[in-house]
Amino acid sequence: MDDVTFDIARGETVAITGASGAGKSTLLAMLAGLDLPSGGHVWLDGEDLTALSEDGRARLRAQRVGFVFQSFHLIPSLTALENVLLPLELAQRDSARARAREILDRVALTARVDHYPRQLSGGEQQRVALARAFVIGPAVLFADEPTGNLDANAGQRIIELMFEMNRTARTTLVLVTHEQVLARRCDRILHMEAGRLVAS
Repeated sequence: MDDVTFDIARGETVAITGASGAGKSTLLAMLAGLDLPSGGHVWLDGEDLTALSEDGRARLRAQRVGFVFQSFHLIPSLTALENVLLPLELAQRDSARARAREILDRVALTARVDHYPRQLSGGEQQRVALARAFVIGPAVLFADEPTGNLDANAGQRIIELMFEMNRTARTTLVLVTHEQVLARRCDRILHMEAGRLVAS
């Protein structure tokens, strides 16, 4: 990263675009506190991530951040319900099971709650990942190529679902994508080249 400076307003939807190797995923990891910059500061929901310990950053993510990845990142030994329950249990939320079932119903997976990831299609796995990301009511949702491993139809359904859930929850959405159609759905596009922010 080279002198990357910008603000994202609460509730805004922002796409980060650029060629492979431009630094999009690295920037996303820094915004989420998964990596730290060698200089400067990253603020997330009013907290300076660069001033927090690794445990402090992990705690902040558990309470206020949702993630959706290209490769789903579901835990293979857990059912759909158990995958969605996990962040609620880590955050020690009340009525966790009822909340997990409710959000799986919202992504049309009521009949699949007891299925393991290997028993689900790619689109279904990504819907579980979306449910898991939104179940804690995050302040910010980070999505890294959320439709990258899906066919066109499944990808379109995930996009519609993600934006609909985002609108309802009034979450700030930051997504990395190569897809211009998806990027244009956002309020703003940040374009990167070789680790630099070249357009907004």
